[in-house]
Amino acid sequence: MSAPAAGGRVSIGPLYRADADRCAELERILFPGDDPWSAQAFRDAVGSGHLYLGLRGPDGRLIGYAGLGFVAGPPQAEAEVHTIGVDPEWQGAGLGRLLLNGLLEAADQVRATVFLEVRTDNETAQTLYASTGFVVVGVRKRYYRPSGADAYTMRRDPLGAEPAAD
Repeated sequence: MSAPAAGGRVSIGPLYRADADRCAELERILFPGDDPWSAQAFRDAVGSGHLYLGLRGPDGRLIGYAGLGFVAGPPQAEAEVHTIGVDPEWQGAGLGRLLLNGLLEAADQVRATVFLEVRTDNETAQTLYASTGFVVVGVRKRYYRPSGADAYTMRRDPLGAEPAAD
C-alpha cells in the first residue's frame, strides 16, 4: 500500500527485525523524557506474532512504525495499540493516521475493541485518536516513566458495533 505525502510517496508494510535499530533511534527522538523502547524491545515485539507495521519514505528508509497486540480473541476480541511513531521530519502529513488506520483495519476484521494509552499532554495524538472513534475511559496516574506523566486510557469499539456501556 502506498500513499502520497509531503516529499513523495510512502509505503506501508510489515515492520522487520532489521528495522529495530532505526525504530529505537526514532523512539529516542520522539520520547526523550520517558523510557523509549530499545532495539531489542522492537526485535522482540516484531517476533511476537502481533501486527507491526513499518512506514517507508520514497528512498525506502523507515520513517514510521506502529504495533497492535491482540489480547483476547472472538467473540469478544480485544486489542491494544502498543506503539506508534513518525519521524518528526515527516509529521503533519497524515502518516500517523495512515499507520493507525492500518492497525484499526486489522482490529475491525475480527471486530476487536481497541485500547491505548496516550499522554494527557499530547493533544495532537488525542485529536487523532478521537477522530478515529477513540474515547477516554480512564486516567493512569504517573503511567510514563521516568517522567511520571499521566496517561489517558482510550477505547474504540469495532466499526459497526454498538458502543459499550461504561
